[in-house]
Amino acid sequence: MSYLEKNYYQITEFSNFRKTFWMKNILITYQSRTGITKKYAEEIAAYLKTKIPGTTVLSVKECNNELISKADLILLGCWTNGLMIFLQHPDKVWKNFAKGLPSVKDKKVGLFATYKLATGSMFKKMKVHLSAKTSDIAVELKSKRGNLSDNDKSLLDQIID
Repeated sequence: MSYLEKNYYQITEFSNFRKTFWMKNILITYQSRTGITKKYAEEIAAYLKTKIPGTTVLSVKECNNELISKADLILLGCWTNGLMIFLQHPDKVWKNFAKGLPSVKDKKVGLFATYKLATGSMFKKMKVHLSAKTSDIAVELKSKRGNLSDNDKSLLDQIID
């Protein structure tokens, strides 16, 4: 092994150690109507589990405050409700979940949504429902069919570093 290869290996190992040390628990919670948002949440979780073993994915109905309090990063997802191109908003179940969410101002928070034609104002509306809980959203991910794109992976890598 050359000097450069050895140093690259050591830097890579340190980077993986740092990720594991600083971010131990990721919680991905979603509200799905047809299963597409659930699929997207599971794809996000599968990708993140390769980097952070303490990654959990649950529906908003299964999530509880204890899991939220233990998470270092929380990704909140919902399907896009509305009139296809305008008036997009989270559904009632997700809004009620957001309303009951404890403050997460000390955590990294991200949003994700699935959609038919466009997300439109979806993220803006999700943020409105979270405004009393957190002031900073680290990432916004979206998918039409519930597939995790290379761009999504890049954005996820940025928030866990």
